[in-house]
Amino acid sequence: MLDFILANLPALICALVGIGLLILEVFIPGFGLAGISGIVLEVVAVVLMARKEGATAATILALIAVAVAVLLLTISLRSASKGRISRSDMVLNGTEQGFTAADDLQDLLGQEGEAVTVLRPAGIALIGGERINVQTDGEFIPAGTHVTVTLVEGSKVLVRSAGGPSRNA
Repeated sequence: MLDFILANLPALICALVGIGLLILEVFIPGFGLAGISGIVLEVVAVVLMARKEGATAATILALIAVAVAVLLLTISLRSASKGRISRSDMVLNGTEQGFTAADDLQDLLGQEGEAVTVLRPAGIALIGGERINVQTDGEFIPAGTHVTVTLVEGSKVLVRSAGGPSRNA
């Protein structure tokens, strides 16, 4: 048995590394370098085995490689759903409230603030002590100008000049 392993060591190493790369591919988005390399190494392992030991040994190696890959994949997916990986912050587990693009900004309507940057027509204003991304109806508003929120639609906050520089300027 040891003679068989030593004689076919390159094929066995290719098979094991190929399986590892295929398992790694499960956790990397898309079909990339790890998956392609894993498939290539599995094919190389089978070809090396077929040249050295014949078609029967190559078929057995291919079946063993598939069985080991399925076993490792099953263990990996179980860990991802119930094990240590599932408790990671990288895995969404359904308990999150979901992503919201912006906080509810409706309470800004009618509030006044100061243009922190030049609004041409978009920029940043300090409203209620918070830096908010705002825009105008197309008018140019210099930094430091007093502004009033006239419209809020989702994350879009529309302001207009309230006239003159801010009281804080």
